[in-house]
Amino acid sequence: MDQVIPHADYLTVVQRKTAEKSSSDRATIACVIPAYNEEDTIADVLNALLKQTRLPDVIHVVINNTDDETFYLAREFAGPHEHTYQDLTYRTEVFVHDIGVNTDKKVGALNYGFSQVRDGYDYFLGVDGDTVLDRHAVEHLEKEILSDPRVGGVSAIYTVAEPKKGMIAKYLTTGQRAQFAAFNMDNLLRGRNMAVLGGQCSILSMEALKNVMVDNRQATPWVKDSEVEDSLLSLQIKSIGYATKISARARASVGGMETLRALDGQQVKWNYGAIDLMWPGQRSNTPGQPLHPNLRLRWSENLSMLFNIVTRMGFILLLAASLSIGAYVFYWFWLIPPLIAVILNVRIALSIKDRSARDIAFALLAVPAELYLWLRIGHFVRAWAKFFSKQQTDNWAAQARAERGAGYGFLMPALVALVIIAGLAFAWLNLPAGVQSAVLAIGWPILYMTTLVQTLFMLRKALRRHRGFRV
Repeated sequence: MDQVIPHADYLTVVQRKTAEKSSSDRATIACVIPAYNEEDTIADVLNALLKQTRLPDVIHVVINNTDDETFYLAREFAGPHEHTYQDLTYRTEVFVHDIGVNTDKKVGALNYGFSQVRDGYDYFLGVDGDTVLDRHAVEHLEKEILSDPRVGGVSAIYTVAEPKKGMIAKYLTTGQRAQFAAFNMDNLLRGRNMAVLGGQCSILSMEALKNVMVDNRQATPWVKDSEVEDSLLSLQIKSIGYATKISARARASVGGMETLRALDGQQVKWNYGAIDLMWPGQRSNTPGQPLHPNLRLRWSENLSMLFNIVTRMGFILLLAASLSIGAYVFYWFWLIPPLIAVILNVRIALSIKDRSARDIAFALLAVPAELYLWLRIGHFVRAWAKFFSKQQTDNWAAQARAERGAGYGFLMPALVALVIIAGLAFAWLNLPAGVQSAVLAIGWPILYMTTLVQTLFMLRKALRRHRGFRV
């Protein structure tokens, strides 16, 4: 395996381009895979890449901060590879780098990979170390980015892989599949304008990456200014005049978070990073850009989550208050909002290309989807609380600890909610009867109107045409 870059001298490798071109004007694609403790998935990722109907012209696996067997598994693939599809022969070469301790984490791994391929290639294909591509993914991504010179990047449609075991893991990944499906469908129906060129699997124009560096006076395309490096880069690509798109056909399967801790670590980091980009004001070297077109969907998601919190907490508190004084009267129209929510969730589940019975049941039974939404509310509250408290925390490290099973931060929203509810209950029981009646007389109508607005938005989403898109 003479193409493997040993631990001692990996920095001395000279880049070689080995793909055989079918013609002098064929585009060239360099693939970079940042890998952190990916021993369970790296072989599947590389096998999928090497079976593509259109091979990348070179593949660089950049291993960083890893203490498992990722390097030794990846090096089994190092060297030249050849693949023929429809009478066209592609040749590629796999290089394996172990850059050891890397304080810049994934950003550092991506930039190291970029330094290996920045000259001589037309497109940069970023693939995470736990992302398995559909056999035609690279072919579709190439065709779509070549179709219009105004496109700076195209993201694959990605879903979450089914876990091998564990009821909790299966439940959480089903929730993530529904979450990703809704996000991808929103982007597809907005003219395929993608808010985030996800690091899981996206093809980027080398010209666009270099222009981002020049325009933003950056030494590298990816910077540490944001918790969500792919979102920031997407904003920068869009800001210099390129389009950021989601593919109509290219698909990839990503590794999901299989524990409550891991899911909390990932989602809080994502939410915090999005807030940091959305909120006005200068932080680090990157200002918040609340009016940026790529952030409109983010604002919509956050406003939707705020409505979810207000309507659910409002209903629970008003219901409990009404029952405590024997003043509750059931009205059938309160069944309409959850019914519309089920219809919307089922429509999203039916749009998943390789949907399972679990995906349909998750949406149809209502309770699983509702419980997952409460988990997301917890992530949402934690992220905003972190942002406004101006905590200097490393959310990358927090996610890594959570994935290792450490930390109890994911319990904090539930504990805070219990304390608040206990305080409100004590205050309510000590109010005069007249004040209690006045609170209910004002609270219920406000909740009626808020729920009506939210229900109309859900109905609009449930009835919109998907135009043949599958997520």
